Amino acid sequence: MGTMNTFPPKEAYVTMAMDMGARDARLIGPDDVVLDPRCYLKCRFGCPDWGRQWTCPSAPGAITMQEFQPMLERYSAILLIRAATKEDNQRISFGIERQAYLDGYYFAFSLSDCSLCDSCSYPGACSAPGKARPAMQSVGIDVFATARRQDMPIVTLAKSEDELQNWYSLVLIE
Repeated sequence: MGTMNTFPPKEAYVTMAMDMGARDARLIGPDDVVLDPRCYLKCRFGCPDWGRQWTCPSAPGAITMQEFQPMLERYSAILLIRAATKEDNQRISFGIERQAYLDGYYFAFSLSDCSLCDSCSYPGACSAPGKARPAMQSVGIDVFATARRQDMPIVTLAKSEDELQNWYSLVLIE
């Protein structure tokens, strides 16, 4: 006879994110995540890293928004994380993904702009394939609309080095 797993409440990951240095963290549902195909346009024609990273939608085998949508709908809880830096955001979201997996949520998966390497090895082999994750926008998530639905701060920055930044990531938990 198998043993029954007892999973920690998903709310525990909100506390964990805050303890790890997040500015804010909230549990939301899949219906709170805004998908918009125009994100691809902004990646393709607005990002200087297009075609230069393994986590980019231009990389071979990248997940499209159409492929991602039914995956997203299978999750019951999603942790939206806001952090001060890209590096903090990825560290927090990957740490929570890892802990949720160890807690029995074996489909836990994070989406965060990759900051693992100073320069991506693309098109050479990824130096951190076990930790690299796609950015929210690379799978068609409108980060602005998703954050604003939760009354979380997000604005376009004229000069990113002069202004307070808000980096967002998600951890899909199931």
